[in-house]
Order: sequence, then structure tokens, then C-alpha cells
Amino acid sequence: MKFKYIISLFVIVGLFSCTDDFTDLAPISERNAGNFYNTAGDMEVAVNAIYNTLKSSGCYNQSYWVMQELRSDNTFWDATGLAEEITIFDSFEEITTSVITRDAWRASYQGIARANIVLNRIDPIQMDAGLKNQYIGEALFLRSLYYYHLAVAFGNVPLVLTETTSVEEGKEHVQVNAATVYAQLVTDLTTAESNLPPSYNSSNLGRATKGAAATLLAKVQLTLGEKGAAQTTLGRVMGYGYDLVDNYADLWGEDNEYNEESIFEVDFQGGLINQGNNFTSAFNGDLAGAVTSGLRNIPEEDLLDDYEAGDERLAASIAGTALPTTGWTIKYGTTNPFNDDDAPNNWVVFRYADVLLMMAEALGEGTTAYGHINDVRDRAGLGPIDASTPGTFEEKLLRERRVELAFENHRWADLLRFGVAESVMSAQGKPINGRLLFAIPQSEIDLNSNLVQNSGY
Repeated sequence: MKFKYIISLFVIVGLFSCTDDFTDLAPISERNAGNFYNTAGDMEVAVNAIYNTLKSSGCYNQSYWVMQELRSDNTFWDATGLAEEITIFDSFEEITTSVITRDAWRASYQGIARANIVLNRIDPIQMDAGLKNQYIGEALFLRSLYYYHLAVAFGNVPLVLTETTSVEEGKEHVQVNAATVYAQLVTDLTTAESNLPPSYNSSNLGRATKGAAATLLAKVQLTLGEKGAAQTTLGRVMGYGYDLVDNYADLWGEDNEYNEESIFEVDFQGGLINQGNNFTSAFNGDLAGAVTSGLRNIPEEDLLDDYEAGDERLAASIAGTALPTTGWTIKYGTTNPFNDDDAPNNWVVFRYADVLLMMAEALGEGTTAYGHINDVRDRAGLGPIDASTPGTFEEKLLRERRVELAFENHRWADLLRFGVAESVMSAQGKPINGRLLFAIPQSEIDLNSNLVQNSGY
């Protein structure tokens, strides 16, 4: 049974809606706030609201996969008309008024604003000390997750760590460099890991755990080049009880959610309650209608080429390759939902295979690192690799990450972290033209004159 952060949606909408389009702010309604943040139950609703933002179109329901998968060498999307504004993210031709980047910025800052409300208001509330620490840990983890996406996508962004209560206050926010954001995340995620439990009972599956906080912390440390620190952090994750599932295909589908490999998932729920996802139908050619019209996030041919003969991950990840197409992803569901935006399949944000591959990255080439890579390969039905296998260690590891984690919103960040985004995309015939970062949404610059546009736009 999943924990439910949908019960109080009407309350959440009233308490956390913006009074202005300036989403850097997300000011709360003062009329409601004074009467609300008084009890442990109020805090539970407030924390659940932070989770709820993850399911928005600006986050995991659309913008994040466009900016992490479609942007990369993994996928493409052919379309004309209104959809062309999105498809050109794949060719580095998007415009500064794109709805995708605008929604990602606004939704991420909405989640951050909700987290700041909890962190600002929870201290004086009388409640169980352990539960209070848990809520603080959840808020810090979720705020860090939003900031991680913002820093990877936009680089220099405003770092807002306190509750914003007015539009004018928000217009004074200034950007800091990405390294400063990541340094803050190291501090926050260390506290979050300390505060959070290692697991929950069945009615609270989906909440952030120690493993979730530590996994994101390690990813941030690797981004900062702090490989020794990442080794230590990943060692803790490996001691939290996760393991690879026996069969790669058993990672996917509604019946396999929250398995022993899962570290953190975004919880979507069908049933016409406005909590389902739209990517199940959008990605799957059996559900999206004609391949030439509805299908999105289509695998690139050279992604298919990176799957070795006998790799069991291919059939579990991609279907339709026998047709005159490179197929479509099936990781996110094969059952047709009642509506296109009502699929119940979760988005797996972190899982244990990623941890093993990050540990290999942190260790660098050597017997132990290849051992972690080969654990992942063995599950896929492949033989081991070692230093004698052709290619550099980084090339082999990046390829393994590509096929293991395809379509899971890791590829663009991986290309940036490994320092190969420009060379990889140019080799695919898609020169970046200086656009390693996305454009700061023009609507945000119009509202806040302190914001400086990224180069290339």
C-alpha cells in the first residue's frame, strides 16, 4: 500500500497556490496560513504537498524527461505543429519562451517553496520529536532533489532557503553558481540522511529514506568531483539493505513498484483522481496511436546499437524494434489507462544498480570497480568486462550506465558529469552550439531583472 499524498488536495491547493505567476516565490495565502500550521497533522499535509509537486508536468510528468532524455543522445521525437517546440530540444534549437523550461523552473521552485514553508514553520509545533525530524529530513531531501534538477539544467540559479512571503521579496533573488548550490545540497542531504528512517511500513512506501538522501548526496558529490566522499556515502547506501532484483524485467510495471532495488520513486496513481501520469501512453507505441503521430521519447538507433547481443535489458526496455522504427520504451507501462493522463506507473528516480555504477565511478578503474559493473552485467545475462576489454574505463562505464538506466532521466546529467556532452552529441550529428545549459525562462527574467541569461541564447 502506497502512502497517500492526495487526500488533502483541495486543502493543498488553497494553502500553497501562488498569488502571482512569479514561481520563484510561491507565496502562501496569509488568510489560511495563520490558521493552518499548528499541528502534526498540518505538517503532514504540508510535507505531502512537497511530494505532490514531483508529479506535475513541470517535473517528472514531462519537463524532466524532455530535459534529461530527449536532450541527450538516447531519444528523439519527430513532430510538427505545436509539438515542434518540444521536439527541437533534441537539436538544441529550443527558444527562451519554451513551455518546457518555464514549467520546470516554476514547478521546481514551487516544490522548493513548499519545502521552505515546512522548514520555517515546523520548529514550534508540538509533536513527536522523531516524526518532526523525519518531516525535516523529507523536506530537505525533496528541496535538494528540486535544486539538483535546477542546477543540472540551468547552472546558476537563485538559492532560496527561507520562506518567501511576498512577490516583491522574490523579485530580489539573485543567482548563485551551480557549485554553491551543490555545496548547500551536501549540507542539507547529510542532515536529511541523519533524520530519515531506513525504511517505512507498507502504508508509507514512497516516502524518502536514508538511502534516498544518501544516493542523491553521492550523485552531488560525484558532480563536484569529490570521489572519495562519494565512496563513503555510497558505502552507507550499500549497507541499507538494497539489492538487485533477479530479473531486470521484474523492475517494471505497477506490480513491481517498491521492490528491493528501489530507493526512491515518484508515486503516480490512476483512477481518475488527477494523480496519474501521461508518459505511459506517450512513450508506448501500442498506446500512443500511430508511431508517426503520438509516440514520444523514441529510442535512437545508436542506443539500440549499445545493447550487446544477449543483453536481457533490451527486451525489457524497448519494444517495437521489428517494425520500421527504432521502437519505443515499455519501462513505464504496457496497460492502457482509461485516459492518456491516468496511468498509475511510478517513475523510479533512484535504484540500486545506479548506486553500484556510481561506486565504480567513484573508485575508478580497478578490480573492485569492475566487480560492481559486472554485478549489473551479470543480472543482464552478460559476461564480465575488465581492463583488457576495449575502450577506456570511462567509456565502458558510461555505456553501461546508458543501457542499464535508459529513459530514467540520468543520461544528460551523465554526459555533463563525464565531460563528454559536446563530443557525444556532435558524433550523433547534433552540435550543441554552446548550449550545455538550458535558457533561463524569459518570463522569469521579465519578472526579475537580477537574472542573467545563460550563454548560447
